[in-house]
Parts: sequence; structure tokens; C-alpha cells
Amino acid sequence: MNREEFKKETGIIGHSKEINDLVDIVMQVAKSDISILIYGESGVGKEVFARAIHNYSDRKNNQLVSINCGAIPEGILESELFGHKKGSFTGAVESRKGYFEIADGGILFLDEIAEMPLTTQVKLLRAIETQEFMKIGAETVTKVDVRIIAATNKDLQREVESRRFREDLYFRLKAVTLNIPPLRKRKSDIPLLVQYFLDAYCLSNKIIKPEITNEAMDILMNYPWPGNIRELKNTIETAVALNVNGKLDWNSFSSFVSTNEEKYNEPRNLPIYLRKSPEEADRELLYRALFEIKKDIMELKDLLYQRQFEIYNQGQESEVQKIIPLDQMEKKAIQDALQNTGGNKRNAAKLLNISERTLYRKIKEYALK
Repeated sequence: MNREEFKKETGIIGHSKEINDLVDIVMQVAKSDISILIYGESGVGKEVFARAIHNYSDRKNNQLVSINCGAIPEGILESELFGHKKGSFTGAVESRKGYFEIADGGILFLDEIAEMPLTTQVKLLRAIETQEFMKIGAETVTKVDVRIIAATNKDLQREVESRRFREDLYFRLKAVTLNIPPLRKRKSDIPLLVQYFLDAYCLSNKIIKPEITNEAMDILMNYPWPGNIRELKNTIETAVALNVNGKLDWNSFSSFVSTNEEKYNEPRNLPIYLRKSPEEADRELLYRALFEIKKDIMELKDLLYQRQFEIYNQGQESEVQKIIPLDQMEKKAIQDALQNTGGNKRNAAKLLNISERTLYRKIKEYALK
């Protein structure tokens, strides 16, 4: 099986160098029983890679059991992992298998491993090394054959230095390490992911697939995607669900994403409400809208003053100079910027010293192409 066949069969989407390099590593290590540690921000697809490893391994006919270590309360995590005997604690009305026993012969995927309590980490390390454990309330050990894949969005080395994660468990898990880059670091994969999510959503909902314009794709390509693939999927599905004309244009996404990464990272000096009533939430939205409008006006004023100054300093000797209306100056400035950048709106916005969102709105307002 070659790389492209592997991606198609396992559901890994992307043709960037980063993804291709990861796929090559996965294809090399999947057949072994070595432990794998997957790093990546929330939403990058860590579980997708875990499933790909499972489906390409010799354990594919047995279970892949996924457990989110951060979603299970500390008091019952040990029971969830190793199981318990009837009557071993209050509420244990019957014996129960743990995830280790359920995954026997297969793979146990421990997501958000950094959230696991230190006391449970000790027992996990022993279970991994000896392939045996003792259920809560049991008097004998249970032997299993389980491969471990762990994942986290935290720096485990830093967690070890901060004494929040055991060093011996860290070294046991990191036999092979996969670092899945965030979506903003592999933007060439975005168009492929967009089409995949469009096809999947339209097929499952039995609707006609809408066309997506180049301007809309520019917005999606330039957004930093802090929620990564999960956020992109939700954004595409929402846009399609709200679409009425069979075309996804810039307006379909402008209310969901910011098209300027620098603007996204700017601190917003806005009121913060920790406990909002419906009226407070509406007021906050209004504040944000007014704040953005004010910024747009200030950007345009600066641009127009700069253009006016240049015109008045062109060395014209006529005492009565022709006054150009501000809207014409603004339109001409945008046309010149687009022409100078070959139609690249991101670069044009930089030349004009305004945000891309403002530029898109002005292009629509002046009916520019």
C-alpha cells in the first residue's frame, strides 16, 4: 500500500509535506507494538491518527478503545481503567471490566494523558510495563495484551519539570512521538479539507453541494483556525446549513471568522462578563460591533487623509484645485492597490493599511472585481 492509498483508507486528509511525513512514520511503526505519543493542539485530529495506526496494525481485528483522561473524574478513573469487583466500594453493585481488559488484544488510546492524576499514573506505568493489573477489590492479577497510544495538547516535558507528570511514565510513552501541526501551519491542506467537509455534509443531509467562491476560500485560507480542523468542519457545516442561494461567498463566512491573523491576535479592550444575562450578552455583542465600526472608520480616515495630502503635494500650481470627493478617492485607492498587487486582496489590504474584512466590504460596496 502506498502513501495515498493509506490516507484514503484511513481517512487522513491532506497533501502537505507535514502530513505526508507523518503518514510515512505511521506506516513504519503501525505494525509494531511500540508505544506512541501524539502531540497536537485541540482539534488537529489526534484520534484520527490513532485510528489510522490501529487500522494499519496487526491488531485491527480487535478493539481500539478510546478514553479521555480529562473527562473522567479522578475518583473513578482507576475503576474505569482497571475495573472493579462487586462490593469493592459503595455503589459497586456488580463486577465490571475496565478499559484495559476491554482492549485486550487491541489498542488503548489515552487521550489528554497529561490530565491523569499522579496516583493513577503510577498504576498505569506498571500496567503498561508488566501487561497486568489488579482490579479494585480483586485478590489476583489480570493479564492483558494491550498496545498503548497516548495523546496530549500539553508539553509533557514541561509537565515533568513542574512535577505534574511522572518522568518514568513520560519516557515509557514517548518511544515514538508524532507531532501533528496546527492547521495554520499547513494551510495548503485547507482547500482539500473544505471540499471533504462539503461533500460529507451534503451527502449525509441529501442536499445539493453549493459552489464556494475564490473570495470565500481566501477567507478560509487566511484565518488562523485556533480550533483547527474541528473548527473548520463546524464552520463549513454552519455556512452550508444557512446558505440559501447555492453559493458560498465571502459573506457566508465573514460572521464566523476573522480574515486577518494579526487582528485576531490583537487584545480587545472590551468589557468582559463572567456571568452574562441575555441582556448583557446582547449588550456585549453591540459593544463589539461598535468597536469594529469605529476601527473601520479610523482606518479609512487615515487612508483618506494620506491620499488627500499626496494630492495636494503633487506640485499643482493652480490656486483653485479640484476637490475630489472622498468616496471617489477611496475607490481609486482600492483599485490602485488591487492593480499593484495583481488582485491579491491580502497584500492590497496591507498596502492600504486596513483589515481584509474592511477591504472585502468596500469591494462589495463599490462593486469592484
